[in-house]
Amino acid sequence: MQNVDFVFTGAGLSGLMTAWRISRHPQLKDKSIVLIDKEDKVYDDRTWCFWEADDGEFDEAVSAIWNHADFLSETVNRRMVLAPFAYKMIRSSQFYAMIRRDLLQNPNVVFVREDVLGFSDAGNQVMVSTPNNTFAAKKVFNSILSLDNAYKQKDYPVLLQHFIGWKVKTARPVFDPMAVTFMDFTVPQNGNTRFMYVLPFSTNEALIEYTLFSKDLLADEEYAQAMRDWLEKHHAGDFEILETEKGAIPMTVFPFEKSNTHNIVNIGSAGGWTKASTGFTFANTVRKSKSLVELVARGDSFKNLGNSNRFRFYDTLFLDVLAARNEQGSSVFSAMFKTNKPQTIFNFLDEQSTLGQDLKIILSCPKPPFIRALLSRMLS
Repeated sequence: MQNVDFVFTGAGLSGLMTAWRISRHPQLKDKSIVLIDKEDKVYDDRTWCFWEADDGEFDEAVSAIWNHADFLSETVNRRMVLAPFAYKMIRSSQFYAMIRRDLLQNPNVVFVREDVLGFSDAGNQVMVSTPNNTFAAKKVFNSILSLDNAYKQKDYPVLLQHFIGWKVKTARPVFDPMAVTFMDFTVPQNGNTRFMYVLPFSTNEALIEYTLFSKDLLADEEYAQAMRDWLEKHHAGDFEILETEKGAIPMTVFPFEKSNTHNIVNIGSAGGWTKASTGFTFANTVRKSKSLVELVARGDSFKNLGNSNRFRFYDTLFLDVLAARNEQGSSVFSAMFKTNKPQTIFNFLDEQSTLGQDLKIILSCPKPPFIRALLSRMLS
């Protein structure tokens, strides 16, 4: 058995970022850290995008930046100037390399490539077991997601942001490298919230993702056919698939933090760090990992962490709307993007908006479905 200060069960985005912050914190940098993951995080398995107004602490890993964004639907066709924000893209391999390089310079940090069999809080330490090791840790940071408890309850809907993406090279110049396509709702909705998301790198190369906000996954061929149809609609001609991505991100306000103990904290999607109404994760992880490490430095209990605020209430109503009538996503986002300034929208989606900005967004959205959702919550 090995005694250590901190064990991370999972070494993805949230685990690596939180461990990196601990290793750089003046009060914590000498603590022993073990990161356990069944895979070496060295390849591109994720693409993270976020908006940021200034230079950021992870700019070294940023591989593309856009200053304009398009929003398209049957009722809205809008190009937005994002300044003072920029829309940034990080490929996971670049982020992993940056963080692992720094962590491996710290002799107190160890990576273990194994499955996590289980962990339990014994009061004064947490026992973590793998096939070949047992660790006794003072604190455990868990990013291994389980939706079992979320699916068992009925108080909060559980949707998924699910997608397949292709990095494509087309025979014809069909992309505008000046602007990301934030959402293109002109694709057939088929009773769901469905859109294309496009990150263009040149006039004939881009990452395109066919994305749904809904409860159920599709067969892989349905995503593929939708992307082929979209490329044909835009007269792309022959195309080559350079890379493929696939994901399913939970969209729920289920209170994952309630399963935290004094010494075990759920982080990342396992801790509700994913923005419930959009699936965006990176910016939330930046903020929440900072707050979490400061809590660790103070010696506070993980039971003191909470996620309840007005934005969680907004997300609750939005997910109630989509759970009741999943096809309404297009009309909600179209109303939001039709007249509001992109800076106001981004502040709102990033949970950094003022009450006045919140009111502008709320009043712009279609009111009947949200009133029904609110009344249902009040009467339940």
